[in-house]
Order: sequence, then structure tokens, then C-alpha cells
Amino acid sequence: MRPITASCLWGCASKPKGDSVLGVKRLAENRKARHDYFIEETYEAGLRLCGTEVKSLRAGTANLKDSFCAIKNGEIFAHNFHISPYEKGNIFNRDPIRPKKLLMHKREINRLFAKVSREGYALIPLSVYLKDSLVKMELALAKGKKLYDKREADAKKQAERDMERHLKR
Repeated sequence: MRPITASCLWGCASKPKGDSVLGVKRLAENRKARHDYFIEETYEAGLRLCGTEVKSLRAGTANLKDSFCAIKNGEIFAHNFHISPYEKGNIFNRDPIRPKKLLMHKREINRLFAKVSREGYALIPLSVYLKDSLVKMELALAKGKKLYDKREADAKKQAERDMERHLKR
């Protein structure tokens, strides 16, 4: 028999703190990034936002299309990440394309800076999502594709689709 606790008296299920996962809700995605870049590694970073930006994100008004990340003075910022102004935010709204600070450990930022300083690598945001009511960004250490690489990838996808169609028949 389970002992009665205060949470049971109020009708709440008592769960261990580690098991309470609210899930992940994707708010915005940069689909063009996988087409334009070879993804080497992915990282998760928190976003430092004000209240009206979070409300606007929850409404689904974010755009990651031409965004990129840069490291300056040991801090990492997301540039060209557009969050539309919140409709009911009036004077509290911020500039939609202001650089947003990303929250990562100092050693991770230093490791990324060492990799990005090499030729051809860039930090590209892949997606923005809510994880347990916190706004997170998925970053990719990526290397740019040439035009012939893009054509080659498209040809492979088309060949796979044709094979799938033939197998269904």
C-alpha cells in the first residue's frame, strides 16, 4: 500500500522529479540548412529572450531562414533570427532581428570557436523548440556544399524515390 502524501491529498499524482518530462514542441525549423550544408555535429543551446519574444515564439512567428551564429568575445550570438513583434506587447516589443544571445558552457563555446576558425566551417541554427517550457536552439557545425554537391544529393533522392515507386508496383 502506498503512503498518503500531501500531493495525493490534492489529487495530484506524485512522480519522481526525474520522470517529469513535458516533451518537446518544435517552434521553427531551418529546412534549407540541410540542403545548403553538410552537417558535421549538432549542439543544443538555450536562448536569452525577453517575455514578449517568448510569447511571440509560442504563437509560431519565428523565421530561421537566413540565420547564422557568430562567436564574439567568448559569447555566441544568433544573427538574422527573426521573431515577429508580439501583437499585444506594445512598448515591450524588441527589435525583431536583434542578435539573440545563446547560452552554452564556456568550454563548449571555446571548442566551437576553435572549429569555426578553421576554413569552411560555420554555425547554423537548425531549429528552435520548447523543451520543458525552456526555449532551446539546435545548432549545427556545418560545412558549405558546392553546387555540384547539391545536384548530386538531389539525384540520389530522386533515384531513391524511383526505387520506392518500382517496389510498390
